[in-house]
Amino acid sequence: MAGAVHQQTVRQQTARHSAGQASGHVEANLLYTAAEKARRDASGWTLVQGILAPTQFIVFLVSLALVVRTLMTGEGFYLASASVILKTGVLYLIMITGAIWEKEVFGQYLFAPPFFWEDVVSMGVIALHTVYVGAFVFGFGDPATQMWIALAAYAAYVVNAAQFVWKLRRARLQSAALDGPRHDRSDTPTAMAAGAAS
Repeated sequence: MAGAVHQQTVRQQTARHSAGQASGHVEANLLYTAAEKARRDASGWTLVQGILAPTQFIVFLVSLALVVRTLMTGEGFYLASASVILKTGVLYLIMITGAIWEKEVFGQYLFAPPFFWEDVVSMGVIALHTVYVGAFVFGFGDPATQMWIALAAYAAYVVNAAQFVWKLRRARLQSAALDGPRHDRSDTPTAMAAGAAS
C-alpha cells in the first residue's frame, strides 16, 4: 500500500515538473505579457497603427507601379518621384506613431525586445527612403539612378512588412491560445493593428 502511494506521489511530482517546464516555455515565447496585451488593446495608438499600416501599403503599391513604369518607359518621372516622397512621408509618420505605441505598450520608444529586429530593419528602410529624398531634392544621380534607389528602399520595406505580418500572426495565435475561441479578440481592429505597428 505504501509503495503504491509513493509511486502515485512520484508521478504527480513528475507531472507538475513537466507542466512547469511547458508553462515556462510558453511564457518565454509570449509576444505580449498579460499587462502589455491589456495596454496594447487600450491604446489609441494601436488603432492609428492599424490605419496607417494598410494605408502605407496601398501608397507603396501605387508608387511601385509608377516607379517601374518610369524605369521601363522613361516617362512620368516627376509623378513617380512625388509618389515616393508621399510614401516616405507616410513611413515617417508610421515610425513616429509606432515609437509612441511601443512606449505605451512596452515602456520604451524603440527596440523593445519583442520588436527589436523589426525596428532594426525599419531603421534601414528609413535610411534608404531618406537617401532617395536627398538624391531627388539635391539632384544627385540621373532619374534612372534615383528610381533604382527607390526600388531598393521598397525592397527593404517589403522585408520589414513581412516581419510585422509574421508578428501579427504570432499575436493572433497567442490571443487564441490564452483567451480561447470564445474570448479571442485578435480579429478586432485594435488587436490586428498590434502586429502592424511599425
